[in-house]
Amino acid sequence: MADMVRAAVLLGPRRIEIQEFARPPVGPDHALLRVEANGICGSDVETYRGHLGKATGPLIPGHEPLGIIEEIGEQAAKRWAVVPGDRVAVEIVVPCRSCQSCLTGRYQYCRHRAVGHGVTPLSVAPGLWGGLAEYLYLSPGAILHPVDKTLPAEIAVMVNPIGAGVRWACHLGGVGIGDTVLVLGAGQRGLASVIAARAAGAGTIIVTGLSADAHKLALATEFGADHTIVVDECDTVDRVAELTDGRLADVVLELTPMATAPVTDALLAARLGGRVVLAGLKGGKEVPLRTDLIINRALTVVGAYGVDARACADAIRIIESRRFPLAKLHTHTFGLDDTALAMETLGGEVAGEAAVHVSVHPEAASC
Repeated sequence: MADMVRAAVLLGPRRIEIQEFARPPVGPDHALLRVEANGICGSDVETYRGHLGKATGPLIPGHEPLGIIEEIGEQAAKRWAVVPGDRVAVEIVVPCRSCQSCLTGRYQYCRHRAVGHGVTPLSVAPGLWGGLAEYLYLSPGAILHPVDKTLPAEIAVMVNPIGAGVRWACHLGGVGIGDTVLVLGAGQRGLASVIAARAAGAGTIIVTGLSADAHKLALATEFGADHTIVVDECDTVDRVAELTDGRLADVVLELTPMATAPVTDALLAARLGGRVVLAGLKGGKEVPLRTDLIINRALTVVGAYGVDARACADAIRIIESRRFPLAKLHTHTFGLDDTALAMETLGGEVAGEAAVHVSVHPEAASC
C-alpha cells in the first residue's frame, strides 16, 4: 500500500492542483475508501468557476464518490455492514446522527454536521474529504450504499444524479400515473428526472433545452420524453399550453443552472393546483418572484436540497435493474490529472465535446 495519496485540490476559481497527502490511519470507527470514480456535477462546475460563493479554504472537491472499502475498523464494519472489498456509493452529507433532525429522519438538515464530502476544507484533518482523490476518508457519520460490483464504474457512479431525478420528480414532485411533467433543463439531472418520471408512470413528459443542447434533447426522447422544446427558438409556456391543450403541467421541475427566467416559466407552466420543484442553483442571483402566480394558481412550490438515503436506494434499484440504457448518458472519463479538463468539458467549454455525464477515475487514463 502506498503511503501517500494523490488528490485534486481546488485552490480557487479555475485553480486545481494535484497534491499528495499522508495516507491516514484507520481507527476502529472509521474506514478508507479506494475511489473508483467520482461523478462531476453541475454544481462542481459552478464552484470551479467561482460562481457559487467563496470556499472557506483549499479543499478536495467531489461529492459523488463510488469506490471499494480498502480498510475498515471493527466498529465501523458493524455499523455499515460492509467489509473490505465491498463497493459503495457515499452521500455528501455527514450528519451527527444524534440531534433531533437526525433522529427523526431529517438528517440532511442536521445543524451539527462538521464535515461533508467534497465541501470540507483541507484544514479539517485528515483532509481527504472529497471524491477527487485516490482515497476518501470515511468518518463515523458517513452514509454508505452498497452497489453491484459487476456494473461498470461509470454506470455505478450515477447514484447521485439518478437519485436526484427520483427525489425531485417523485418524492418531492409527487409524479404519479398519467401526470404531465415539465422538466426545465436537459442536463444529466434533467435526463435522470425523465427516467424517474417514466418509471413512476407519467403520462406526458416535456423537456426543455437550448439549441446547443440538441444531443441532450435527443437523449431525453430516448429515455422517455414525449416532447422537447428548444427555448431559444420558441416560448416555453406557450408551447407547453399548446402541447397540453391548455391544461399545462401537473408537475414542473426547474433545474436550469444560473438562469433566472425559467423560474417564472415554471410558475406559468404549472396548472391550477400544480406542483413546482425548484432545484436549479442561481449563484445567489436575485430572482423576481411573482407571488400572485403562486397564490392565484394555488401552486405548491418546493425547494429541493440534495439527494437523501431513500432516493439513493431507489436510484440504485433503477441502475441495477439495467432497464434503461444508462451507458448512453456517460460521455467522458478522465484521470485525476485532468480534473480541471473534466470540469470544463461538462461545462461546455471544450469545443467539439458534447458532454452529458462526466466522471473522474483516479486510476484511469483520460479518454
